[in-house]
Amino acid sequence: MQLSTVVQLGVALAVAGLANAQSQEWGQCGGIGWTGPTTCVAGTVCTVINAYYSQCLPGAASSPPPTSVPPTTTPNPPPTSSPSSTPTSSPTGPTGACSTPATISGYNNAKLPNPFLFDDGTPVKTAADWECRRAQISALIQGYEAGALPGKPQSISAQFSKSGTTGTLSITVSNGGASINFAPKITFPSGNPPAGGWPLVIAYDGLSLPVPSNIAVMTYANSDMAQQNDQSSRGVGLFYNLYGKSATASAMTAWAWGVSRIIDALEQTPSANINTQKIAVTGCSRDGKGALMAGALEPRIALTIPQESGSGGDACWRLSKYEQDEGSVVQTATEIVTENVWFSTNFNNYVNELDVLPYDHHLLAAMIAPRPMISFENTDYVWLSPLSSYGCMTAAHTVWQALGIADHHGFEQVGGHAHCAWPSSLTPTLNAFFDRFLLDQNVSTNFFQSNMVFNGVTWNANQWIDWTTPTLN
Repeated sequence: MQLSTVVQLGVALAVAGLANAQSQEWGQCGGIGWTGPTTCVAGTVCTVINAYYSQCLPGAASSPPPTSVPPTTTPNPPPTSSPSSTPTSSPTGPTGACSTPATISGYNNAKLPNPFLFDDGTPVKTAADWECRRAQISALIQGYEAGALPGKPQSISAQFSKSGTTGTLSITVSNGGASINFAPKITFPSGNPPAGGWPLVIAYDGLSLPVPSNIAVMTYANSDMAQQNDQSSRGVGLFYNLYGKSATASAMTAWAWGVSRIIDALEQTPSANINTQKIAVTGCSRDGKGALMAGALEPRIALTIPQESGSGGDACWRLSKYEQDEGSVVQTATEIVTENVWFSTNFNNYVNELDVLPYDHHLLAAMIAPRPMISFENTDYVWLSPLSSYGCMTAAHTVWQALGIADHHGFEQVGGHAHCAWPSSLTPTLNAFFDRFLLDQNVSTNFFQSNMVFNGVTWNANQWIDWTTPTLN
């Protein structure tokens, strides 16, 4: 009888311990199917990353994690012709012989679109041709998915102040009678800056990866530029205060616009001692999607580092749909447009018929070429679409190969760590890209590998990539 009482007490204490357990920093604390702790240790807050995953993030604000599967909504079916809201020409593309339409009527391709064919089907043959092709891709991504990226506004002014190793860049942007202000902080290395100024990493919503001590870091409050809480965030933020709620730019496009304004401000503020030729951009998860978009749309970014960006980032829409069809619970285009405002409302018209898109995210990444990029992915989280990320970046890699600089594009995909918690095993790879492209050191950056853990789904390159990689002289 006494033993039974002890056992019962032990079970009760164990249950109480589980009920009172808290997830550690970077640990999971919620999401569809999650049965573990839903509270976090002191100094961290359980933050909703998406419907499948909530995480204990330092100092983050959030709403409670979802406790049940959210209702499924079906976007409007794709129209039989291009929506009237879609621009008929590129908002940013070049003029002259390089045609840059924002949509292509009659396109249909179940495979990944060929990077080396112009919109009219003629081949891309030279590096100069690639610049025109890049402009075409930019126009298509803005036309179908991202919304129009405004050009440089009428007025940009900046003031810089510094106390110790912390600086503040106060930026005022005016356009069409409206004006906004924002003031990102910069943490500087100690000592005197090198000739030309410090290299800089612009980190979306703060850092989640290590940066060498001789590189400055700016924290970019991108969610202030364009809110990203849920569907109610559409048109909310500094960007929309300037351009109005009717602006077609999605949140990710607005964030990229903000990065461009930061670079504008740094270029006219030499007292900040930042080398504007050595600027990197990074972010994790939803902010990784944003970092990739910024690297694609802003050619002054010297190094792009998306981390665990998944669907809407370095994964391809077509490949994520394939993973879902094969039984994996991944984020697809149809789900992601109901979750948040990362994409334009126009994209809803196409998420159920992906084959009509004359691009996919391998081309979004390829827009960065010939500039360097490395992305990091995590196979422990199926909703990140691990096969899609690997296959998509494999397809994108062919562009850097064609330009003769395959070592300017890297990809690392491992497991064994929490979402956005940096695995130290990848630090040498990351540092190699910092050393070579921000610090001008002669090191190897030949890194492109995956553990190939794809939840039982098979990657077959021939199923998706039907082009032969040319040599672009």
